[in-house]
Amino acid sequence: MYNFLNMRKGKILTILFALALASCKTNPAAPNDLNYMQNIEKVAIEASSRNSVNTIQTGDQLVILITAKDADVVKPFNQNYASSEVIQNNSFAGGNTPTQGNTTISGPTYTVDSGGDIDFPILGKINTTGKTLVELKDELRNKMTRFVMEPTVNVRLANFKITVLGEVNRQGDYTVANGQATILNALGLAGDLTMYGKRDDILIIRTEDGNITHGKVNIQDANLINSPYYHLKQGDAIIVSANNTKDLTAKQNPNTALYLTGISIAVTAIAVVISLFKK
Repeated sequence: MYNFLNMRKGKILTILFALALASCKTNPAAPNDLNYMQNIEKVAIEASSRNSVNTIQTGDQLVILITAKDADVVKPFNQNYASSEVIQNNSFAGGNTPTQGNTTISGPTYTVDSGGDIDFPILGKINTTGKTLVELKDELRNKMTRFVMEPTVNVRLANFKITVLGEVNRQGDYTVANGQATILNALGLAGDLTMYGKRDDILIIRTEDGNITHGKVNIQDANLINSPYYHLKQGDAIIVSANNTKDLTAKQNPNTALYLTGISIAVTAIAVVISLFKK
């Protein structure tokens, strides 16, 4: 009887030991799956400037401030504006290393209407369709020279917003003060992907000129830089799907821990019985 129990104990312990080793085994591919832009040294950066240019869209809120040496001269062009008026946004510094904080954008705000126009003091209607912020700024400066010597024109986009959803640490809407952002900026603002986020299949939904398009990017591949979705546009939504690990975790039997506890108790009981037979 003792030998029988001793053999059974040995088999059970061997099986449990094997299961423990299997559960602790790491996937050799896992570390690489978490690295971004893995082949950056081998990729020729071919991104054209057209991929990074954002044109003004219907509904954009443009902050336009005109300044000059004689402040009184430009007051009519900054009508209904007081220095106390500011728009606060969550923003980040330029480059691919974002820092979250508050910044202020001050100046009169103009909303682009359905026809692409803004109604500017004295100058009248200004059409913005297909223009970048820089192009609008140059146009306004040229028109202003008829009334003001050496005017300075500042144009900012107050409502450049992006949305990040899914397997990131901070989901939500983010406003970008400088009107420029890349997919890496956006993920940085959202606190990066969780360990369950798919890094090779990130969906971006874009609405531009009333048209909805979508594309997918792989942030593990440095060719991401050449994607038209690398540079984000106003209103882009970034959606990070869950990977297989998250799916398996979600499907795991919630009673697994109880089963393992039961097995452990059973093994302990067998060991106790065997020790009693030894006596």
